[in-house]
Amino acid sequence: MLPRLALRAVRSPHARLTPLATRTYASADRPRKPPPPPPRPAPPARPRPADNLPSASGQVRQTSPGTSINDTKDQTWKAGDGIKFAGSAQTSIDGTRPVDPSVQQSPLNDDAVGKQPIAQREDVDEPAEGGLREKAFEEQARSENTVDQDAAPAQPQQPLPDLRQGLPSTFDMEFGSGKMKNARPSEQDEGVDVSSTTPKSEQSRADSEAGGEGEGRSYDRSAYETSLDRRRAQMANYLYTAILFTALTGAFYLSRPFSVSDEIPSGLPPSDAEGWSPGKLWTRMRARLGHQVGYYTEPTFPKLLPEIPAEQRQPYTLVLSLEDLLIHSTWSRDHGYQVAKRPGVDYFLRYLSQYYELVLFTSVPLSIADPVIKKLDPYHFIMWPLGREATKYESGTYVKDLSYLNRDLSKTVIVDTVAGHVRNQPENAVILPKWTGDVRDPEAGGLVRMIPFLENLAAMGSEDVRPVLKSFEGKDIATEFARREQAAREELARQNAADAGRRPRRSLGELGKALGLGGAAQGGMVLADGQSVTAGYAAGKTLSDQIREQGQKQYEAIEKQIREHGAEWLKEEEEEQKKAIEAQMKDMKKGAMSFGGLFGGGSK
Repeated sequence: MLPRLALRAVRSPHARLTPLATRTYASADRPRKPPPPPPRPAPPARPRPADNLPSASGQVRQTSPGTSINDTKDQTWKAGDGIKFAGSAQTSIDGTRPVDPSVQQSPLNDDAVGKQPIAQREDVDEPAEGGLREKAFEEQARSENTVDQDAAPAQPQQPLPDLRQGLPSTFDMEFGSGKMKNARPSEQDEGVDVSSTTPKSEQSRADSEAGGEGEGRSYDRSAYETSLDRRRAQMANYLYTAILFTALTGAFYLSRPFSVSDEIPSGLPPSDAEGWSPGKLWTRMRARLGHQVGYYTEPTFPKLLPEIPAEQRQPYTLVLSLEDLLIHSTWSRDHGYQVAKRPGVDYFLRYLSQYYELVLFTSVPLSIADPVIKKLDPYHFIMWPLGREATKYESGTYVKDLSYLNRDLSKTVIVDTVAGHVRNQPENAVILPKWTGDVRDPEAGGLVRMIPFLENLAAMGSEDVRPVLKSFEGKDIATEFARREQAAREELARQNAADAGRRPRRSLGELGKALGLGGAAQGGMVLADGQSVTAGYAAGKTLSDQIREQGQKQYEAIEKQIREHGAEWLKEEEEEQKKAIEAQMKDMKKGAMSFGGLFGGGSK
């Protein structure tokens, strides 16, 4: 319905007003309305009043519609004239406009007086207040603004579709059966909110109920495949078949029984070397795969140490770790890597070199550890350095497997700070706490405190070191050994006190001593310097004390040799290294020249 302000617009009486055209939208569920009737023919045009008609005064002037031509009064509005509002005029009940007697009607329209106005006759004029037309208009407006109670309630506003991943595909809407199922309602349908989107869960549920493929797709996919796609799919099928065939063939080959000439991998039971049961097949396959992977997980050589006659080396082997046992390394932005040497390392290595074949076994690569070893032990008391290349990689840990050392495990001891490094031979291991690099650390002297135990273990000539280490299990070895030594001294003192009250007897040893033959003629066990062990017992010294005295004398002799000839030894070693490098360079040049001589080059 048009507002009343629009109906109050002043229109020319000569203009023809046509009814407003309204556009209706067709709906699929109601019949289409018949076309509107043709418009009424236009009324005959009125004769146009003559222009420039002479007035009574003889002057020609323009007249306005509704004014008399013979009127000599100038009705043109001027600034001094007031403004008259038509609101004071009363409209009659029948809707006719009142006639102002002061305004003379135009003689061209003599029959206009008393007739209905054009606006009212065309049904576009404002209805009279309280009239039938106004009541009809109000009823029509009330019916149009009333909400239909039977209509479906408006759906809540749904979130807009997410277009950040691109526009959704319309292939199904255009070519598939989902064109009719998933068609969005038209904007022409009444009572449908087309601005909302269907939730994804409801859409997927509708597609599954429809039995479609994917997102409601029920069309044949092969109809839209190119020949190139078909060739690619065919080649992929061939590839999958080849992979499956290769896997089955390889599994059968790896699980085959071992023949007499085949080398059976270590760790495979002889009973599983033959047979076709699933368990034996799986065991053989794992053994062969482990043997192949062993190139990367096993030590570099099956025998890490060379064969040396027993009379040319120490009878016992002591394996030492490097990190957090002999040294401690740190890194900082200002100074980079810094390495601290543990207090007493020089004394530990030089003293125990009298009794053990020293082996350094580290879990870092030897190329990194070699410069540190040269600074740590310039005089080579450590006979064999081993790096990560000699370790065994098991379950993410580098294991120091002593079985690859090529030494008797009954006379081998390893000292480390990580129990996981020696988990293959824990009965040969001594685990010490890690040194943090601080000289005030209580564990800084733990390495030196181990010397009496290791010295006694080797000097006593134990047939198997493993039972001895077992006796110290769960205890601090240095503290427990010191306690046992003190108990042995006390027992020896009691025996000497008991023997002192008895009558002394002359022996052949005492006679030899009186003759100046020394301890060699005294009988019993004699130490390296000729001192009799029995004489040491009589002086209140245990065997460990006497062995330690001999070891201290030997250590002092070693230190004296280093002080006197150490610099000379290092210089000779440096010269030998230079000579070796020069010899290698000459061999390389000679080889390059001989290779060039094959192609006509070389010197004549």
